[in-house]
Amino acid sequence: MTKQFLLSLISGVFIGGAAGYIGALMLQKRMALAAGPLGHLALPGVALALVYGFNTSLGAFSFILLGIFLIWLLELKTNLPTEALTAIVFSSGVAIGFLFLPIEQAEAALVGNITSISWQETFITVLLCIVVVVITKVIFSKMMLINVSEDLAKIEGINIKKYNLVYLVLIAIVVALGVKLVGALLTAALVAIPTATARNLSNSNKLYKILSLVFGVLAPIIGLIIFKFTNLSAGILIIISSAVLFLISMFIKKKYE
Repeated sequence: MTKQFLLSLISGVFIGGAAGYIGALMLQKRMALAAGPLGHLALPGVALALVYGFNTSLGAFSFILLGIFLIWLLELKTNLPTEALTAIVFSSGVAIGFLFLPIEQAEAALVGNITSISWQETFITVLLCIVVVVITKVIFSKMMLINVSEDLAKIEGINIKKYNLVYLVLIAIVVALGVKLVGALLTAALVAIPTATARNLSNSNKLYKILSLVFGVLAPIIGLIIFKFTNLSAGILIIISSAVLFLISMFIKKKYE
């Protein structure tokens, strides 16, 4: 096992786990597909990173964070749902991204390039993923209460605006890291498929959250091992592996119904 492959595997495992865990909350809030538009919103940052030679996750996060704040501010000023505002902001981001995206480097932006990650990037990735999982665990129940009833959440003393902002920033971190793993096109699958798989196999909220993290971890392991022997696109293999795990969960669910 080479050092580069080990770095890719460690990064993939932590990104997948964090994406699966926060995806459990996003699915409950019916926002699992929001990661897709936010991934597209990262394109301008990724394009600039490729042009000027700095970290693509940093470029992606900067533009996603900008988009998150725009969505948050628009949500405060309008009565439009988050999904609609996300679509408005991301479409603008995609247009801007393709103005700057070098065609010869488009593959890395669109389907990821985790196999070139450095040890410094791996360290930062692991740290950020741990932060995302810990904070998501802390806010999970409060976000669920907000989702059920904002009035009840206010009675409980929950600052809805603050928690929504924290939640959106966590999503931005996961999507920015996910762009490095599977590219801007596939980030929604990174959070949605493991949680859907977990939902098929869980009979409690606790098990659902644990399995979401587990399946988020398994897909990068399987995908990167296949990449090692085939040299096909690692990002695409990770998503296909996740989809296969989902199909297996469907079979198991049907068998025991």
